Amino acid sequence: MRQIDHHIVGGAGGGTNGAGRFADVLDPNNGGVQARVALGDRAVLDRAVAAAKAAQPAWATTNPQRRARVMFEFKRLVEANMDELAQMLSAEHGKVIADARGDVQRGLDVVEFACAAPHVLKGEYTVGAGPGIDVYSMRQPIGIGAGITPFNFPAMIPLWMGAIATVVGNAFILKPSERDPSLPVRLSELFLEAGMPEGVFQTVHGDKEMVDAILDHPDIGAVSFVGSSDIAHYVYNRGVANGKRVQAMGGAKNHGIVMPDADLDQVVNDLTGAAFGSAGERCMALPVVVPVGEDTANRLREKLVPAIEALRVGVSTDADAHYGPVVTQAHKDKVEGWIAKCADEGAELVIDGRGFTLQGHEKGFFVGPTLFDHVTPDMESYKEEIFGPVLQIVRAPDFETALELPSKHQYGNGVAIFTRNGHAAREFAARVNVGMVGINVPIPVPVAYHSFGGWKRSAFGDTNQHGMEGVKFWTKVKTITARWPDGSPDGGNAFVIPTMG
Repeated sequence: MRQIDHHIVGGAGGGTNGAGRFADVLDPNNGGVQARVALGDRAVLDRAVAAAKAAQPAWATTNPQRRARVMFEFKRLVEANMDELAQMLSAEHGKVIADARGDVQRGLDVVEFACAAPHVLKGEYTVGAGPGIDVYSMRQPIGIGAGITPFNFPAMIPLWMGAIATVVGNAFILKPSERDPSLPVRLSELFLEAGMPEGVFQTVHGDKEMVDAILDHPDIGAVSFVGSSDIAHYVYNRGVANGKRVQAMGGAKNHGIVMPDADLDQVVNDLTGAAFGSAGERCMALPVVVPVGEDTANRLREKLVPAIEALRVGVSTDADAHYGPVVTQAHKDKVEGWIAKCADEGAELVIDGRGFTLQGHEKGFFVGPTLFDHVTPDMESYKEEIFGPVLQIVRAPDFETALELPSKHQYGNGVAIFTRNGHAAREFAARVNVGMVGINVPIPVPVAYHSFGGWKRSAFGDTNQHGMEGVKFWTKVKTITARWPDGSPDGGNAFVIPTMG
């Protein structure tokens, strides 16, 4: 059986140099085991950290332009190997090939931003802050960083973290999900092929034991995490307690507000992709739609039902499928449990996706598209993240109620409003208590040169992912105040801090 090992300097096979523990890597299309991945321990991490410590100083003193050239070459290599990467991702995750390519491409968008390192690392300079005194600042790497990434975006999120962390001069250790670990290893190989020195980007595999080792390791200065909110809170608290800089992105329950004047045909088209694409396994999925007014709700539902019933669920290699299986049998059971819970709570189950099977793939982890109506804010199934192909309709009588729903929800990742009314959109965007807002955009993930991050239980820490926020997270600022005496006996004017008069 194929074995997936750590990718660190010197090699680290799970059976010989690791902890001797393994996890099965499943094929979501048929439920079978397709590989096993080595689960590392503190000893494996120590080896990776030692290699990172050896490589990082020289990498940090390499000028930013040369580091950017590595990113340019890495981008070229990823694009040249896009088909291989998409198929590798799809085979372990279950998302269809088109989604898998999108996963890689959204990571490449951040790689492109990282190519601008010579510009974004420029400091600030003030001439004449005092008599003969200049003040300037520089951004320097933190040393060694680590990324702990989830199963649902095995290319995009590692690249969000690793591209910026390394291009600013850090060494970076990636701990991807053990459910779909092959693609992160391939990214490590491509970084080396692009010219990145050994030890600067490494990949270790593991479960909670490895996560805790990363959070406790004294030589790792910063940790970036994406996953569920409970684990994000744990990672943030433990990492900060150990003196690390931590950003930890959690779960979401994104809402789509539909105003009476919205183009419902466009809304339905957007909703079917945003709610059910990638089987709903996205923190930026849109699992709650809030039509404003009964007439809007009724008209929307009338258009939604046939559109959802027309969705094609298929194996991940089916080019005509809108989405594929969820990642594991356990997750399928969890999603179907939430469907049962929502129905038990009194919501109207309009379309039931439970029990969905494909001929020849009866053991695959498939969940059919599901639609609920008359969901209310007091229901647990509304309060919590389902993370599956389930769309809930929560009816709102007016704009203020619709605005209040996402604003008061425990999660504050993303929200969208669909309207032709510019005033309503502007008012909503200014007042809603959520980190990312879309106006007639169902999945408002910002472009790479802006930053990604939610509010409330969707994010812990005060710095967002990618863009200049990412640069700030992976660097520390040093400020220098300089005076050069003119050579006179008294050294020129006496030094006085400008604020002292």
